Amino acid sequence: MSAQLLSIRELSVGVEDKEILHDLNFNLNRGETHVLMGPNGAGKSTLGYALMGNPRYEITGGHIFFDGKDITEESPAERARDGIFLSFQSPVEVPGITLGNFIRTAMEQRTGKRIRPWGFRKELKKAMDILQMDEDYADRDLNVGFSGGEKKKAEILQLLMLKPSLAILDETDSGLDVDAVRTVSRGVEEYQKDKNGALLIITHSTRILEALHVDRTHILVDGKIVTSGDASLVDEINANGFEKYIQQ
Repeated sequence: MSAQLLSIRELSVGVEDKEILHDLNFNLNRGETHVLMGPNGAGKSTLGYALMGNPRYEITGGHIFFDGKDITEESPAERARDGIFLSFQSPVEVPGITLGNFIRTAMEQRTGKRIRPWGFRKELKKAMDILQMDEDYADRDLNVGFSGGEKKKAEILQLLMLKPSLAILDETDSGLDVDAVRTVSRGVEEYQKDKNGALLIITHSTRILEALHVDRTHILVDGKIVTSGDASLVDEINANGFEKYIQQ
């Protein structure tokens, strides 16, 4: 049985004095892929930001344990060094720093070691080939002038290069056409090959899941996990939607 990586216990989270998540509990093991689904406004993205330590999302109760350590009070930078990665639903533009330099700096902060430029470029090209990205993107300012699909590819490129222990993908397929979804899925599949890493995929769609192995599925409604199951739960939601669970 895989070793437990993430444990969420009785977690409640609020934003501006409004509680969004209520007493959430679930565990995620190394090598597993979990999917968190639910209608718009259910609190799915709130969970992702809370796990990453965004200060806007106040933990009002409960604890987050990561790799055996209580990280409830840790900063986002500390959690990133621990090996947690969040792919944003709407990646921001960062003028003045290239995509390549951003990734290299993040890798050095993650590992605490200086990375040689030649070896980094070789590894970066390999990852960019998987995502069908032109090498020129490495020398462009991070997300500046990128299309929606290009921004999502840049996020998955960071995932492949940083090799986090836990990757949280928040609506990664949002706004992407069919071809872009396939390309992004290919990058996620590549990450799944590392059995020490785990995935939490937050989505209200199922397009990105079609080519991926899913171990557990959780349905979030009004800030509570109302049911959990295996990958077949994704097929049920695909066929019938969330109405059954919203009415519970």
